[in-house]
Formats: sequence, structure tokens, C-alpha cells
Amino acid sequence: MRKFFEDGNAERRLDSWIWAVRLFKTRSAAAAACRGGHVRVNGSPAKPGQRVGPDDEIRLRVEGVEKIVVVVRAITKRVGAAVVPECMVDRSPPPPPKEVLASVPRRDRGAGRPTKRDRREIDRLRGLEQ
Repeated sequence: MRKFFEDGNAERRLDSWIWAVRLFKTRSAAAAACRGGHVRVNGSPAKPGQRVGPDDEIRLRVEGVEKIVVVVRAITKRVGAAVVPECMVDRSPPPPPKEVLASVPRRDRGAGRPTKRDRREIDRLRGLEQ
């Protein structure tokens, strides 16, 4: 079998594993997410050096999206996108529909900081005003 699958049941570093299965572009970004509290293993906050193995559940925030994955095989070398499903099971909820995202009011880029009047109008649209 391929080199990155040797001893796939052993435990590996968390930051190395989430980088290897392409959840982050760099290992340093994966470690920063762990240090920032954006990664949880089996429900508890995780450090970059924490060991993960098969059947561990990892919850992380990537670019504002919640991802839930279960480790199938612990690897350290980065693998191709076609091999990733052999190493993890993605249990993430489906993304919200585009209609919901489009209904959030957005300011034009470069329009500057909202005035007090603008903020009150935004709050009124959101239904936050009492």
C-alpha cells in the first residue's frame, strides 16, 4: 500500500492530521486554529500537539463554517483530494441556503463606517429594536 497509509491506526498530532486531510492549507494555519480555540476533539478544546486516532470526532471552524469530521485513519503526510474520504468521514451539516445568506443586509464596499442612523435602520430590519 502507499507510504502514507503505513501504520494508519497509530495516533498522530492533531495539527498535522487536519492539514494532511486538507482541512487547512498550511500546518501553521491548523496549529493557529487549535491555539485559537477553533478546534475541539471529542467535545473538549484541543492543542496542536494533541494525539488523534481512529474514531475521534473533530469539530472545527474553517472560514466561518462549522465542520464535523471523524478520523478513520491517522496519517501525517498530506494526501490528494481523492484519498481524503479514506482517511475521514465528514458529518458536517449542510450549508445554509443562499436565500438565507442573501437576506442579511450588506453595506457597499468602501461605504465607510455606519452612522448612528444607519445602525438603527439595520437593527430595525433585523428586528432587534425594542
